[in-house]
Amino acid sequence: MTDGEIRGWVKVSSGKVRDIYAPADQNQSDRLLLVTSDRISAFDYILPTRIPGKGKILNQLALWWMRQLKDIVDNHLLSTTHDPENPYSVPKNVEGRAVVVKALRMIPIECVVRGYLTGSALVEYEENGTVCGIELAEGLTEASRLNTPIFTPAAKAELGEHDENITFAQASDTVGADLAARLRDTSISLYERARDIAADRGLIIADTKFEFGLDPATGSLVLGDEILTPDSSRFWPADKWVEGQPTPSFDKQYLRDWLSSEKSAWDRTLGTEPPALPDEIAAATAARYVEAFTRLTGEEPKL
Repeated sequence: MTDGEIRGWVKVSSGKVRDIYAPADQNQSDRLLLVTSDRISAFDYILPTRIPGKGKILNQLALWWMRQLKDIVDNHLLSTTHDPENPYSVPKNVEGRAVVVKALRMIPIECVVRGYLTGSALVEYEENGTVCGIELAEGLTEASRLNTPIFTPAAKAELGEHDENITFAQASDTVGADLAARLRDTSISLYERARDIAADRGLIIADTKFEFGLDPATGSLVLGDEILTPDSSRFWPADKWVEGQPTPSFDKQYLRDWLSSEKSAWDRTLGTEPPALPDEIAAATAARYVEAFTRLTGEEPKL
């Protein structure tokens, strides 16, 4: 699929992975089309190499999770398949990697929930004992399990920039105290349900992020974007988890490790574009997405 090939829709933006289309008919402004591509990003760069099947895997996994969690909060889905009888039908040429969704007033907060200490949270904790202003117990280390999950919001950044970790107080200043509390409580409820589902399948969800919007018609909180995929979450095999050690994951860490190695011959501190991926790295990355999908759902993705 190339740009401009979706009849009846006009592209309005492209992110690192997803393209957003609005209806060409302005009388249908209640909906959007989200198309998940095979693009992959690392270190805030979109890589020149596509990962075969990635878009379909991410789309199908997000839909699977939304079915598991729909009783906690309403989601943005209007249609997930091509059906000429459905006024919200997904276009045939992007079926399997696209959804038609409600057009929401998106909330400018990334709702991150952490159940384990790693990544940027570990860096902040080692500096001052807190994560996004939340004081944690002493003596924690890489991959420590937190007694209770914590809500660590981030301010959304422009494409190519880092999201900025913020405190709950800052989130409240941005969106209001009541809405910030709803975002926190809903995000933690979603994470706890997903954590328990994943645990039954031998996986740990170390952390994840959600995005929400408000329904323009009702003002109700609605879960949007994609959820609980290897692009937005850290999935760890439970049998490989050891506190104090990095845990192999089903997210993009494998790819980041290659880009950071001498084999890639890339120094990201110079600001140059990353290199194309060797076929074996792209294939191994794709295999990790497939394995995450299969372990969680018990099924093979439809590619």
